[in-house]
Amino acid sequence: MIRFEKFTLANGLRVLVHEDNSTPMAVVNVLYDVGAKDESPAKTGFAHLFEHLMFGGSINIPVYDEPLQIAGGENNAFTTNDLTNYYCQLPAENIETAFWLESDRMLSLAFGKKSLEVQRKVVCEEFKEHYINKPYGDVWHKLRKLVYTTHPYKWMTIGASLQHVEDATLADVKAFFKKHYNPSNAILTVAGNVEVSKVKELVEKWFGTIPAGEKYNRNLPVEPKQTAPKTLEVKADVPLDALYKCWHIYPRTDDRYYTADLITDILSGGGSSRLYQSLVKEQQLFSNIDCYHMGSTDAGLLVIEGKLVKGVDIKKAEQAINEELKKIQATGVTVSELEKVKNKTESALAFEDMSVMNRASSIAMYELLGDADLMNKELEKYRAVTAENILAETRIIFDENNCSTMYYMSNN
Repeated sequence: MIRFEKFTLANGLRVLVHEDNSTPMAVVNVLYDVGAKDESPAKTGFAHLFEHLMFGGSINIPVYDEPLQIAGGENNAFTTNDLTNYYCQLPAENIETAFWLESDRMLSLAFGKKSLEVQRKVVCEEFKEHYINKPYGDVWHKLRKLVYTTHPYKWMTIGASLQHVEDATLADVKAFFKKHYNPSNAILTVAGNVEVSKVKELVEKWFGTIPAGEKYNRNLPVEPKQTAPKTLEVKADVPLDALYKCWHIYPRTDDRYYTADLITDILSGGGSSRLYQSLVKEQQLFSNIDCYHMGSTDAGLLVIEGKLVKGVDIKKAEQAINEELKKIQATGVTVSELEKVKNKTESALAFEDMSVMNRASSIAMYELLGDADLMNKELEKYRAVTAENILAETRIIFDENNCSTMYYMSNN
């Protein structure tokens, strides 16, 4: 059970405080409710560009990292299609430094042509290195376009096109900041060796006077139900043929999400899982195979992907996957198989919550989903999944009309 207290400032900033006196450290985590899905289709990659720009100095602090390092702290950030998260950890007695840094960049980034050029260059290099020049780097660019017709999950966090970041103007960037980076669109979590009363005082001091900004109301197009199979064949300069199969699943707050999550573990959670045992060990069709889901806030995807053993026919390998899916659709899972993946999930959840940094970001994520206390109810939701639920969902999810397949073929 992770305990926390929540309060909201007059400007709309939601604040959650988790006291843990067993550590000398404190974490300040700022989650902005903006991800790649909130971008204009003609101007993608902005949420990720901002992750970089936010370290380029703010109105009173020319270099973000310097004061934090002096205070013995470290920081990082990440962007997804759903959110942008910034966090720093430092000795608890120096926590005010983190409030000063985070409030200053929320109040006003030091926008300038120079900062934009520097960060644009970094992001463009990242795009080229990871998504253009790397083997299999463009897989998710192609898959998202294939799978999504309507929802903005159809582009990656890095952006749909390098051109969009290259063409970003200072005016574009300022407008994006004004729209999304304000107290009414943020969640601040403070965790570690802190006291709620002291945090309230510091939050009011550093964040209370920042103008609320306009609350951004998300109104995204809903992805329609897929009614026919989709396929795409790609040829590329890669060492091995690869196969990708995607099925639409449920939003993160839907109870069926937990069933889908357990299905991925039954199929590929380690060496004793069904796909690994059958397709890697016994039939030796794949050199490796994975089944996972995207964990996205809106309706997401369940994915099976594998690299083939050289010389194996891709249609034969696909047929073998389909056979495994038919087996689980026909006979479901045994109680002991289900218990095993539930136990594994329980220990993963416990391990995840061990570090105060993870707890801070988890509290913020669950608050974003609608209620931070959801994190304390997750385990019950996993425990409530029955073998009957698994059987029913495999029959719904693994419908061939719900499936998009990409054959990623080697030129070699």
